Formats: sequence, C-alpha cells, structure tokens
Amino acid sequence: MDASDLLIEAYDRLPDLVRGAVDGLGPEQLHQAPRRGANSVGWLVWHLTRIQDDHLADVIGTEQIWVTGDWAGRFGLADADPSDTGYGHTPEQVAAVRPENARALLDYYDAVHARTRRFLAGLHADDLDRVVDTSWDPPVTLGVRLVSVIDDDLQHVGQAAYLRGLIEAG
Repeated sequence: MDASDLLIEAYDRLPDLVRGAVDGLGPEQLHQAPRRGANSVGWLVWHLTRIQDDHLADVIGTEQIWVTGDWAGRFGLADADPSDTGYGHTPEQVAAVRPENARALLDYYDAVHARTRRFLAGLHADDLDRVVDTSWDPPVTLGVRLVSVIDDDLQHVGQAAYLRGLIEAG
C-alpha cells in the first residue's frame, strides 16, 4: 500500500462516522450540550470539518469551501470568517454555532471530504516531506499535517458520537 492509499483509507472512514453522529438529529439535539459551555454535537462536527477545510485548503493552496457559499448562514453565523475554525472558542462562540439541521453538517462535510480525497489521490510519498508550516520547531511537513488533521477529526467525531448517545438516552 502506498502513502496515498493509506491516507485515503484513513480519511474515508470519517464520512460514515460523521453520518452516524448526526444523521436523524434535529436542530435542538444538534445544539444540545451536556452542560453550559460544553461542546454540542453540531459544534464538534462543524469544528472538525472547519479544521479539515482550513488545513487542507492551506496545503493545497486553494480557497476554503467555507467561504465559497452560504455555509455560515446555514450554521447561524453572520459571516464566513476563514480564520474561525472553532479553535479557542469561548462558551458563547460555541453556542452561536447552530446548524440549521443535520443536512447542513453533512453537506459541508461531504464537500470538504470530496476535495480532501481528490488531493490525497494525487499524492506521492515524497510529497509528504514538503514543509507546510515553519511556525513550529521542527517545521511541520505535509505528512505530519495530514496525520494531525485525521487525528483531530477522529477525536471530535468520537466525542460527537458519545454525545449523541447521551442525548438519545435522555
């Protein structure tokens, strides 16, 4: 198995996990958090998608999907700030992310995943050594960035699935 196939295998696990976390939940369930200030299912899936969108757009050298349509409006946000990925959100900012429904989350995630998959399909092993971020010591390579994104996404989708279980248990 080459590097591209390995990364596609990892990233292709996410769509079913994302669907399992949100499919069938209504807007209030997506916004429900286990306590005030905690993350909701909707925020977690929005955030994991924002991270993938932001980080992949950066390494590809393209515009984020988030800023190409009315995504912000579908999430109850006034504008599509490309720097707002949810990292460091206050409880008020977390609460402000209100997906209109599960379809909004799935549509955004599917668009980001499709672009990610196209990018991964064209990767070669030597591409993974390309430095993509010099603000860290050591500098971050493409391979490290891709692993970081999948790690973050898997953690957050697991959290979303756990929260879904709590919501359904009532």
